[in-house]
Amino acid sequence: MRRFVNKWTILGVCLVIVALWAINVQDWHQLWVISSTPDNIPIVAMLALVPFFTWMGIRQAVANDRLIEQLEADPKLSKTHHRKVEPWRPGWAREIHVWPYLVRIEFLATVIVTVVLFIWSITLNAPLEEPANPNLTMNPSKAPWYFLGLQEMLVYFDPWIAGVVMPSLIMVGLMAFPYVDSNPLGNGYYTLRQRRFALWMFGAGFVQWIVLIVIGTFIRGPGWIWFWPGQTWDHNAVVFDKNIDLHDMVIASSMGSTLGLGFLGNEPYYGIYKFIFGLIVVTGFFIVGALFFHWLMTVDFKKMRMPRSLRPRELHSALFPKSEFEQKILQRTSLLQYLTFQFFAVSVLLALPVKLVLRLAFTIKYVWVTPWFNI
Repeated sequence: MRRFVNKWTILGVCLVIVALWAINVQDWHQLWVISSTPDNIPIVAMLALVPFFTWMGIRQAVANDRLIEQLEADPKLSKTHHRKVEPWRPGWAREIHVWPYLVRIEFLATVIVTVVLFIWSITLNAPLEEPANPNLTMNPSKAPWYFLGLQEMLVYFDPWIAGVVMPSLIMVGLMAFPYVDSNPLGNGYYTLRQRRFALWMFGAGFVQWIVLIVIGTFIRGPGWIWFWPGQTWDHNAVVFDKNIDLHDMVIASSMGSTLGLGFLGNEPYYGIYKFIFGLIVVTGFFIVGALFFHWLMTVDFKKMRMPRSLRPRELHSALFPKSEFEQKILQRTSLLQYLTFQFFAVSVLLALPVKLVLRLAFTIKYVWVTPWFNI
């Protein structure tokens, strides 16, 4: 499989996708107007720079992983082959001086960034507009690019959840993750092998935030209606999508009529039936999500294979092979660290894309409806 899946294959697939999209573009002028707006230029640059630096980091991580395997096979190489002049000797300083090595790199980076900012400020106008006029509202009215993710989240959650709860969970989670992480390896160097699970989790959250920004920039048009990139914005467009709550969808479905779940639409005692139904769904989601992340923590993808039979033991060994390295890391993790990670992972990393898919694909507005809050 690795023989056919390499960087050239991935590049070719990406080029084919871009070519198919370019053929279906309806309005290049509209796309250029959106991309050349001073507010959106950082996003256009981000779409090119983030994959480039991600590729550089992965390339260095792969090189380091190969080096780690060589040193594990022959520890003497660390004192001979991988030294420039001669091996380390007792009495030598283990530290590298800040001056001039680090300061020189920082000075060059400062000069380059300063030159880029000068050129940017000279060639592009500042995104300033006329004073706000309550009688003339922009359509679409968009926040700055760094807040577009929050603005897009308002489509999928209640305002207090999208504007207060979710950002708070993201910030607190980012502060808590260094204390939750029990893996001592991978500090100060790039590696995929020793930080597989942590990199997957960070990458998933980072990609989700970029996707929300891209949707808010290139896809949301007048009336905050969904327009594909390259599609002409129609200010007179009207969308007749009917958003529906999950319990109403269950009632209207054939399964709901068969099981006699019509009572969910009744509202005795402040909608106690809807409350219990939503509580069961959300609780089940957290349980399934926690099991999913636990599987990701311990599984060894290289050992996964197609089961030869449907016996439970054969299925379990084929689909859930354990990774010895990840098992050791999990044993070092305390119960408090484990539960803290599971809470933030399910609440943010999994709940956000699931709610996005439910809203866009099935027009489901709320999963849990209560008199006090809606989720």
